[in-house]
This record gives sequence, C-alpha cells and structure tokens, in this order.
Amino acid sequence: MRKTPFVNNEFYHIYNRGADKRVIFPRSEDFDRFLQSMEEFNNQEPIGSLFEHSFVQSKLGGRTTKTKLVNIVCYCLNPNHYHMILQQQVNGGISEFMKRLGGYTRYVNIKYERSGVLFQGKFKAAHIDSNEYLLRASAYVNLNNRVHRLHNNAFCSSWDEYIDRGGNNICSKGVVLNQFNNKSEYKSFAQEALRNILEHKQMAKELESTLLEK
Repeated sequence: MRKTPFVNNEFYHIYNRGADKRVIFPRSEDFDRFLQSMEEFNNQEPIGSLFEHSFVQSKLGGRTTKTKLVNIVCYCLNPNHYHMILQQQVNGGISEFMKRLGGYTRYVNIKYERSGVLFQGKFKAAHIDSNEYLLRASAYVNLNNRVHRLHNNAFCSSWDEYIDRGGNNICSKGVVLNQFNNKSEYKSFAQEALRNILEHKQMAKELESTLLEK
C-alpha cells in the first residue's frame, strides 16, 4: 500500500520502466496498443478486454457512456519507460487505471512469446503540489523524448496534441493550455522550460528520479 493515497482532483507524475531496463515497446504498433488501453480503460465501468469492448462499441454504433477514472494531462512513451501526468477523478481512480494498463504485459508476453514481468515493480508517482510544478512537469513529459535524444518513430508523446500537429487527442489539455494566450506561447514556454530543467541536473533528477537514470 502506498504511504500517501491519491487524492481526487490532484495531479500526479506517474512513471515506470521495463525490468532490467528492457524495451517495453518493441515496435510502433505496441505504442498504439498501449495508447488504446489508456483511452479505453479510462472508464469507471469495467469494459472487459479491448476486444470485448470494441465488439460492444460496434453494436452500439460507437456510442457508450463514460465516466473517467483520471484526466490524462500529458504523456510520453519511450522504448524502455513511460511518463504520464494524471489527475484523479474518482476515489481509487489512478490505482485502478494503472492496474488495467498492467494488462499490457500479457499482450507483450503473448505477442513476443516471452514470460515473466515486464515492468520494474509497481509504477512510481510524485505529487504535483503547485501550478508552477505542473507547467514545468508538462514540458518535461511532453518533450521527454528530447531528454533521451529519441527521434522519428522511437517514441510517442502528447506533444503533437498540444501544438496542433495531430496526435491521439486523449489528453485534458485545458488545465495547461488555458494558462497561455495560444498554443505557440505554450510551445515556446515548454521548450525553454525543458532547456532550463536539463541545465539544472538536480531538477532533472527529481523529475526523472533514480529509477530512470541511465
């Protein structure tokens, strides 16, 4: 049990990596599968498997009621680890959401004919206790691929959503973007914030934590 419970309407930086630093997203379609899980399992009502849920949606013409467990503020999926900022919406929402995402391990084990754990223990969480921290953390998560110098299809993040370059549109961006005059202003802020974070290694370590240090 966690020492500090998650509180409704509060923001948390959630992160984890592959056991032994192993790759958890071997191919681009694996990013898509995890993102699909993030979107469809974010429902207070159990939906069964993704296959079962897609069948129900097809029967209902894609129209289903949905009460979110969490607001997904932003995310970045890297080959061997991920980051998210989540805002809990219902009691136990974050824990239930992350438990459901744990089913991704079974998907990987079946697809790649492997067995055993995929992630390094339970996911880690840091409470975001100020608006300044939220804005800076959003920059760090949205642009986390740049921290690790990843390019092309080697990552998947919500950055495109934030700057109107497409994306999966699963994030609750207003809590961040509504604090800026436009998306271009946020883009400039995020890029400068990331530069400042990386220049101050102590801040980077706080956000990345010893769990993800290389």
